[in-house]
Amino acid sequence: MLKELFRKNASTFISLLLLVVVPVLVSSTLAYYLYQYQEVLQSLSPAETLLYFVVVAFTMAFALTPTTFVALVTGYYFGWPGFIGVVLSYGLAALMGYGVARFIDHGKMMAFLHRFKKAGAVMDELREQSWGLIILSRISPVLPFAFMTFVLSLLRVDRVKFLVASMLGMLPRTLFFFWVGTQAQNIITLLNNPDAGNEGKILVIGLIIISLFGLYYIFNRALKKALRRSADVKN
Repeated sequence: MLKELFRKNASTFISLLLLVVVPVLVSSTLAYYLYQYQEVLQSLSPAETLLYFVVVAFTMAFALTPTTFVALVTGYYFGWPGFIGVVLSYGLAALMGYGVARFIDHGKMMAFLHRFKKAGAVMDELREQSWGLIILSRISPVLPFAFMTFVLSLLRVDRVKFLVASMLGMLPRTLFFFWVGTQAQNIITLLNNPDAGNEGKILVIGLIIISLFGLYYIFNRALKKALRRSADVKN
């Protein structure tokens, strides 16, 4: 079964791998150039600022930059006037990533899983609980944005629901890392060691715990409901 799963969904699995590895490599390179050309970002015109947010939406959607990186950098260079731009760019990135994932997958993953009644039933239950699933996936600072966009899109959730839930889930960590960026004195120090004090570390750990246990609850509930439905059908 596993061989067939990988063979029939090779493009999907390769895309998922790239979405995890690429952001780390690209962000480390960008940190150097941001330091070398700080004056450029500090003197953008309104039109150039708009272009900046479109570009970062593109880089987040295609896993070229992590969302945390974008929040830190934007907070550092733009201050709080740039916060709305970051939130909107997250939404645009989510929509772009959603569209690309649907194009790459073409529903192949769900079609394959539905060949196995229990697995298909679990996926259907997860789609029914997609609000909580998406919000909890977005809350965690350690779950890669583009990777989770791809994974969540495989459930074929309604596009509007996906957008709204993604933006709501991103708000807590966006606020936090954006604030950290506004407090920084040096961009390299900020990106290498975004020190937010003990309170900030507690908040990050708290978000991870909420996400972890929330997702466990949703998956466990979906599994139980799917098994219960399967048993009812047999009876």
